[in-house]
Amino acid sequence: MSPHPTLPGEVVADVADRAASWPVTSSREVFASGYLGVDVDVIQDPRGEEHHRVVVRPHGAVGVLAIDDDDRVLLVEQYRHPVQQRVLELPAGTLDVAGEQAQEAAARELAEEADVTAEHWASLLTLLASPGYSSEAFEVFRATGLRPVPADERTERLAEEADMQQWWVPFETVVSAVLDGRVRDAMTCAGVLAELAHRRAR
Repeated sequence: MSPHPTLPGEVVADVADRAASWPVTSSREVFASGYLGVDVDVIQDPRGEEHHRVVVRPHGAVGVLAIDDDDRVLLVEQYRHPVQQRVLELPAGTLDVAGEQAQEAAARELAEEADVTAEHWASLLTLLASPGYSSEAFEVFRATGLRPVPADERTERLAEEADMQQWWVPFETVVSAVLDGRVRDAMTCAGVLAELAHRRAR
């Protein structure tokens, strides 16, 4: 590590997030549900000053970049009330089954949302969704060797998922849609661009 020759900051050869924990002098739960909790924490910085922080604590999440034999990506379209739009996304969901591993959750979500199973799985990347106010982390998996779930084993989709549609889109078209801002879901954008980076690195 050395000072940048002309700009503020340090020049480093490698980077990684680091574990750290400022003391929490008090914490108050203001909301709780089966999906998430919301706390108001008072934290103490290294100078001893206190700051109030709202922390949203959802379950972790997973997403699936499912790619068929013709290099098409599966996107699901569903209504998202907070943004009042029909949003194109990778099949995804929360880690809300006790003891379930991330890849198992991804496989479950792929089957539930798209009636598809996969033979081959690989982790593409893990992300912190919005660390300024949320503890949520998610992992995106690449899934290939796809097969349909038998009709008599398919999940009945409810609420917003009952109106969900599935689209198979050429990979390069999805990349363009992400870069043009036509597809904006954060997990979807991250997964697609991670896949693009992996392909270019090969």
